[in-house]
Amino acid sequence: MKEEYRSQALKIFPWVCAKCGREYAGKRLRELTVHHKDHNYQNNPPDGSNWELLCIYCHDNEHSRALEAEWQSTKDLEAEKGPPATHTPFADLQKLLAPDLDKDEG
Repeated sequence: MKEEYRSQALKIFPWVCAKCGREYAGKRLRELTVHHKDHNYQNNPPDGSNWELLCIYCHDNEHSRALEAEWQSTKDLEAEKGPPATHTPFADLQKLLAPDLDKDEG
């Protein structure tokens, strides 16, 4: 089945990675993979509407981003944030610089 939709995709689409735009031909054509846009490898419409050709690097990156999204918390993000920061690191900067300013003037 995999070879069927791959060969079909190679007939439909130009041999270019849809993400990075690199062109592939000859022996390097094996580096071009079929990516299922909805991440369902069983969804293989004959018109290729669920496919895009990606190089192996962009394909790995695409799936890594999907995995990272799954790992992120699904909890209420507002509750996880906690109280806003109240520290103001530059509040006393003028006082700290004032002695140096007096030296330059004298």
